[in-house]
Amino acid sequence: MKLPDPLISKLTSRKNNNTLRTLTTSHERIDFSSNDYLGFSRHKTITKAVESASKKTVFVNGSTGSRLLSGNHAIHIEVENELATFFNTPAALLFNSGYDANLGLLSCVPQRGDIILYDELCHASIRDGIQLSNATSYSFKHNTLSDLEKKYRNTKKASATTYIVVESIYSMDGDCAPLKDLSEFCTQHACYLIVDEAHATGVFGIQGKGRVDELCLEDFIFARVVTFGKALGCHGAVVLGSKALRSYLINFSRPFIYTTAMPIQAVLTLKFAIKALKQTDQLKALKHNITVFKNEIKAHHLEHLFIESDSAIQSCIIGDPIKTKQIATQIQNQNYDVKAILFPTVALGTERIRCCIHSYNSTAEIEGLLHLFSSLC
Repeated sequence: MKLPDPLISKLTSRKNNNTLRTLTTSHERIDFSSNDYLGFSRHKTITKAVESASKKTVFVNGSTGSRLLSGNHAIHIEVENELATFFNTPAALLFNSGYDANLGLLSCVPQRGDIILYDELCHASIRDGIQLSNATSYSFKHNTLSDLEKKYRNTKKASATTYIVVESIYSMDGDCAPLKDLSEFCTQHACYLIVDEAHATGVFGIQGKGRVDELCLEDFIFARVVTFGKALGCHGAVVLGSKALRSYLINFSRPFIYTTAMPIQAVLTLKFAIKALKQTDQLKALKHNITVFKNEIKAHHLEHLFIESDSAIQSCIIGDPIKTKQIATQIQNQNYDVKAILFPTVALGTERIRCCIHSYNSTAEIEGLLHLFSSLC
């Protein structure tokens, strides 16, 4: 059946603007693209542990239903308790993905008449969750406390609860939110701080517990969202917070209530990924490689192109979609897997090549990649 004309028009516009998305594979190139920062997706110890546990656990391939019906198993509760202990929080609730977690949390917690203030660079899942809520929302300038305070003053209502939503590490820029300042602001003004730790988990904090842990802010955060598809190399996500918040989500979060539960094998994979995170030396290797990458940026005098970042995400701003795609293709042709990030994922004029650093990248690979940037940019 023919696609409706308005949809054809939108696709044509993307093609004409050189922003049409397509699916590609890495073709076994050197990985500077995936979010598998610690290499856990290929961690044989985790795989073998899951296989061994699967033989001892009676379960079917699927979870058979939502957790409020037939899909809740003892392993879900066990792993949620382990996550709560590991992340030093009273309670945890599993979701099928980070997108689901943000959607489930933000669509149901803020009420009609409440105010949501969110960083302008927050992830699409955060924006979509906010859009589904009944609250009124406003963005503030990226990592700018003065603009947040201005928006707060202009929107404050005596009867309203104000939620402030940020990412601890921003997924496209790789820079850090000023969490300590934000927590102090929220304490001063009785706001509720929500932090997405997707790209901080496994990279920052003791045993990779994230930036909230690193800054000892657990008691000042209303809710944390931790995703497992990045450094933990598996699937799913968790919302961390109070026992009352967990109960509220079980009762009112539609993406939790009306979806099939995570299958037991996925939950077991998470269980052993957390165990590996407590013991791994890959976090140290990752930190070393981030330092090597940043030193190579300076050695090649590329500081004017790369966004300042201490995270595993290092983005080179090109600023033109055609040129960005051309440079990315040339780098890919040299067997390095990097991706061009274009509008609307990022703002017009900030088109970029986003590099993800991993514990398993070699120094020679990092040096080779930055040499290519130096010669092509």
